[in-house]
Amino acid sequence: MSATETAPVAGPSFGDAAAGWLRGRAPVPALVSAALVFTLSSVRAYGKARSGIDNAVVVRAARALLSGGSPYADKRFLYPPGAVFAALPQTPFPEKVLFYAVPVVTGALVAVGGVLALRIFGVRADSRLAVALALGTALFLPFQSLVFLGNWTAASVVAFPAALLLARHGRWSAAGMVVGAAVALKPMLVPLFLLFLLARQWRALAWALGLPAVISLSAAVALPRPGLFFTRTLPFLLHGQDAYARPYDASWPAVLPRLGVPHLLAFALAAVAGTAVLYFAWLRWRCGGDQALRLVECAALLMLAAFVVSRPSFLNYALVVVPSLAASVAVRGAAARSVWFWVPLVPQLGGVPWPGVDSARHHAFRDVVMFGGLAVVLGLAAWRERGRVWNEGVVTESSCDYSLCSEVEARRRSEAEARRSGAEARPDPEAR
Repeated sequence: MSATETAPVAGPSFGDAAAGWLRGRAPVPALVSAALVFTLSSVRAYGKARSGIDNAVVVRAARALLSGGSPYADKRFLYPPGAVFAALPQTPFPEKVLFYAVPVVTGALVAVGGVLALRIFGVRADSRLAVALALGTALFLPFQSLVFLGNWTAASVVAFPAALLLARHGRWSAAGMVVGAAVALKPMLVPLFLLFLLARQWRALAWALGLPAVISLSAAVALPRPGLFFTRTLPFLLHGQDAYARPYDASWPAVLPRLGVPHLLAFALAAVAGTAVLYFAWLRWRCGGDQALRLVECAALLMLAAFVVSRPSFLNYALVVVPSLAASVAVRGAAARSVWFWVPLVPQLGGVPWPGVDSARHHAFRDVVMFGGLAVVLGLAAWRERGRVWNEGVVTESSCDYSLCSEVEARRRSEAEARRSGAEARPDPEAR
């Protein structure tokens, strides 16, 4: 190919055509139906006697504070000190009101997170993709678990896409504040600190680190016997909680011993797997490409690395990353456009029987397949992208945006500019 020739441009694929259709506005009946199914799935917790169990733990800790006791006297309270004060507005309400309100509020937070995930890729909230995301979420077992428990993971479900949306528009400091505020309630988004490190956004990293530190220290000063967090709560967490919660833990150090693997070997395997996923996250960042897709897939890999290693790792944690990854089908090159991305999610659809692992105490075996499968699919996509990038050129970064620049293309441009400069410098022979 000569220097003046250009490489052929690939035309729109079937995936691009489908993505364009999904971006379009959905009919009103479809929107109403999706909202109805989502709402009904949120309130299905009313059919069970004990709803909002996890939220009740935090509210009980806040009531203990008002009574002059230490929230950390309850071994089930595993949240930072700031969560105690965040739960205080719930304390005046009777249990019956919280029973009906918590599932609805939790479902609403997930809906907000889904809308923010769509906005990362510029998809409207009344699109066909929004309808598909709402219906899929309503049937998703992690969602049903989240609304039933009233778990405060819902805050991270909103904060994760909110932070990435802000970063997508270059508002990194605001993204750091969102992550820091979420970590002050529940330290789930700590892996996103590495995203700020990869992006070299030091001010955002300072906000993400400093905000939860200030909130937690300020709240701890106001708590009776805050030292119980270190002497009672932290050891309880490090030992994988107790026999009640351990069967629901989908992290490798918890699941592998149930299959007969020694604990030390299980931890070593988890550390190796987590390190590999972190490497793929770094690789995905280096590959560049579409900025929104780069942020979502890299951040998702960072979170999945933590889900593999950290204890505990519960089913509802999937809602932090899956909506944003599912929304990425709107972008060319997304790992979510591969059928293999959806395979680990199929066992998590409500109503699909899986003999032997359907019970609550055996569900962790399906969950570890989901987390591990998503990590493998995203990691392989990053590896394939690495081969393309290294064949075409190198990745460069600017302070305001991130893009994939081909070294070959840059060389061609410089050569073309040099030829033009030489042509302008030579005198016109007809002018003599």
